[in-house]
Amino acid sequence: MKNVVIFGASGQLGHCFKQVAENEGITSIYFPPESEADILNPEALARVFNQYQPFYVVNCAAYTAVDKAEDDIELAEKINRTGAANLAKVCAEYGSVLIHVSTDFVFEGNNPIPRKEDDVAQPINVYGQTKLDGEKDIAALLEKYFILRTSWLYSEYGNNFVKTMLKLGSEREELKIIADQIGTPTYGIDLAYAIMQIVNTENTCYGIYHYSNEGVASWYDFAHAIFELSDTHVKVLPIPTSDYKTRAIRPAYSVMDKGKIKSTLGIEIPHWRDSLHICINRLING
Repeated sequence: MKNVVIFGASGQLGHCFKQVAENEGITSIYFPPESEADILNPEALARVFNQYQPFYVVNCAAYTAVDKAEDDIELAEKINRTGAANLAKVCAEYGSVLIHVSTDFVFEGNNPIPRKEDDVAQPINVYGQTKLDGEKDIAALLEKYFILRTSWLYSEYGNNFVKTMLKLGSEREELKIIADQIGTPTYGIDLAYAIMQIVNTENTCYGIYHYSNEGVASWYDFAHAIFELSDTHVKVLPIPTSDYKTRAIRPAYSVMDKGKIKSTLGIEIPHWRDSLHICINRLING
């Protein structure tokens, strides 16, 4: 397999790639630490590319604190836009293919129809806008790229909704969870495998793709399934978004259409409940 370098190796998705590499015995995938692979430092990027000569570059590095981004606009913009552009420039110079992870939050979410890749993107928060800006810069600077928009990412690693719910469910008797924001949970291991399938097949159908697990859920549905599958006994009450104020506005409906990635890249996608079951078993049983 061609050399692959993962940027953002210490984050949740970076750890998922490490697990996939270990599962599959892949030795040509590299995980340089952020201290060496700083996407805001073009000189550091040049050193990494010289050292590893990557055919594929996977950008998992991102500013993902959605609420904090509303007040930390400059840093979110640097990481999600400038960092992505820096990677695109170096990939163009070295002839590398960039696989960039983006988000469903590029959509406004006011229309209950699954979003397609060519639908108009109209972010309603700073995080979504900076990710969309990063997408646009990549497309302007590079020909050989895959942008994968994903949603509601969770795994055994890092901080995420599943781990938070398991913790709170063990501490409290009752939880109130938003029931009117609709999307699709995505297991990070599944996303990592999908990206590795692009790498393994050396597909050249470049462009933007949507990837989340199959199915649709509210945060309430998601939490309910977490407690059911983990045999956690806690009362879960559905509440509207209006009862849980956050600094950033979230899309009400951000389900994505995955038809393109399945038909063009031949990627099979598990249902979110099946993948959630696997993740919870690993979290509970090790």
